[in-house]
Amino acid sequence: MKSIIACILIVSASLILPVSLCAEEIVITAVGDIMLAGRWDSVMRKKGYDYPFNGVRNVLASSDINLANLESPIAVGGQEYSEKQFRFRAKPPVAKAIRAAGFNLVTLANNHSMDYGGEALAETLEHLGDNGIAWIGAGENLSAARKMAVYTIKGKRIAFLGYSLTQPIEFFAGQNRPGTAPGYEKLVTADIISARSQADYVIVSFHWGKEANSTVQAYQRTAAHNAIEAGADVIIGHHPHVLQGIERYKNGIIFYSLGNFAFASTSTVADVSAMIRLKLSDGHRYAEILPLDVLHRRVGFQPQLLTGEKGAAVIEKLNRLSQPFHTEITNTNGTYSLTF
Repeated sequence: MKSIIACILIVSASLILPVSLCAEEIVITAVGDIMLAGRWDSVMRKKGYDYPFNGVRNVLASSDINLANLESPIAVGGQEYSEKQFRFRAKPPVAKAIRAAGFNLVTLANNHSMDYGGEALAETLEHLGDNGIAWIGAGENLSAARKMAVYTIKGKRIAFLGYSLTQPIEFFAGQNRPGTAPGYEKLVTADIISARSQADYVIVSFHWGKEANSTVQAYQRTAAHNAIEAGADVIIGHHPHVLQGIERYKNGIIFYSLGNFAFASTSTVADVSAMIRLKLSDGHRYAEILPLDVLHRRVGFQPQLLTGEKGAAVIEKLNRLSQPFHTEITNTNGTYSLTF
């Protein structure tokens, strides 16, 4: 991260963390799913838990805030939820590796944060907090899960919120039950309106859509449009593990799915993805798209930046996926971007 320190208030985690203040422009990098658990843990342990991030570390180092979807609890305890096919639980060193890579914020609003129950979720929050990582989208009860993270950078306040629209619904937090923040319209709208009254920018993460499917579902568009109408500036989606299209809507922008990032899977469906670098200032708001290779047989669990023809092919794919939304990524001397 950059070296000059600015103010930060983390409402969701009750943490005070340093964030950089070096330029007029605020840079926020968002990525897809991080899941470093399961049967490939021995491989990662051998290579080192830092290994998955080595291909993109320099990009993350130049951002003020780095956001990822943490697709598993980080714990040694908890009771396994056996009524679903895939359950994940990452080892505690993963938290340190995520922070060392440059991530200072994760969303936990997904269909795996509660794979080992409330005890493992509580342990996850402890490991994140101990390593200086804030979180959104989950907590000890519904109120805690809905809390936003608010950063102040260069005199501007940026609020983050996270929600899940995936099953099992038993993972959703309740008044007296730990879990994830459900993406119910009434709750989301109220939270965004509150965030809008306190922040200059509001960024909302949704876990939604169909796995391995690049088609945006109708309910995703409805939820995204409602969120922007309530006051959100940027919507960032996860869950399908593959890329989905991008949509400009009113004064906001929607990234329906960023695909996988550092994911311990040998899936051949999840082959490419993207990092999104939001660049915000009084004079402009635009997003730079950085194509990634995430196919296991080529890169293992280590996402690699794609340039040249390979990078252009990913952008061409994203443009095809974005055609239904009349959105096109522009290429300026090999830099791919969108204004919004």
